[in-house]
Amino acid sequence: MTNTATGGIDSVKARLKSIWTAGDYDRFSRYMEGGAREFYERLNIAPGSRLLDVACGSGQLALMAAKEGLQVTGVDIVGNVVERARVRAQAEGVKVRFEEADAEALPFDDASFDVVTSLIGAMFAPRPQLVAQELLRVCVPGGIIAMANWTPQGFIGQMFKTVSKFIAPSGMPSPVLWGDEATVRERLGHGLSELSLTRRQYLFSYPFPPSEVVEFFRLYYGPTHQAFASLDELGRGRLRQDLEALWSTHNRADGESTTVYGEYLEVIGIRR
Repeated sequence: MTNTATGGIDSVKARLKSIWTAGDYDRFSRYMEGGAREFYERLNIAPGSRLLDVACGSGQLALMAAKEGLQVTGVDIVGNVVERARVRAQAEGVKVRFEEADAEALPFDDASFDVVTSLIGAMFAPRPQLVAQELLRVCVPGGIIAMANWTPQGFIGQMFKTVSKFIAPSGMPSPVLWGDEATVRERLGHGLSELSLTRRQYLFSYPFPPSEVVEFFRLYYGPTHQAFASLDELGRGRLRQDLEALWSTHNRADGESTTVYGEYLEVIGIRR
């Protein structure tokens, strides 16, 4: 890699870190516990297995796995969410190893883990082929690789179209390509003996109306926080209007609360 290319990717990673450092991802993710639990339980992992959670955020899936008797390591590129995960683990009396690390260059030996997961996380790394190589590399032969990735067509994919034009680093492939079956087969298929791809729905449920959901995202969800921060007053008003219309159109609850389903692609593979 040339120095110019290195400088370019360093700039992209710095931009991504600033996006995900903004807001309060731990507070935001508490409303996503139910979907994380459903994803984890479908994996049927044996107690005592070594699990690596890549792009773990503030640790919701990693903590679930540790409470079920797994040996768990969680990594994320964003230091403040890793620290928050450590605080959560200590407060809940759960033993989990949390480290700041890059999904594109995991600091572990080959075949170190029986299960490698990423719940709506590694999909945001800028070089997906490196992510795929690393997920495969650190997993034992016969082990499980499992991801949940937003689809381009789903609700969150549509929301990203609205927001990403304000924040997406140039030259970076769309994260929601990880939610496309053909792309996943191309990236991971060569290293797997089995691959199951299933479209599922992630429940977003809030006890407040869509207008307040948009404000919640603005305050606590890094990408939305940064999108609003990048705009002037007129632009913020237009973005808010667009997002409120999107949430209201998809809302299945009454006007006083919000229930929306976001489609994701569940990826479960067996390492060759």
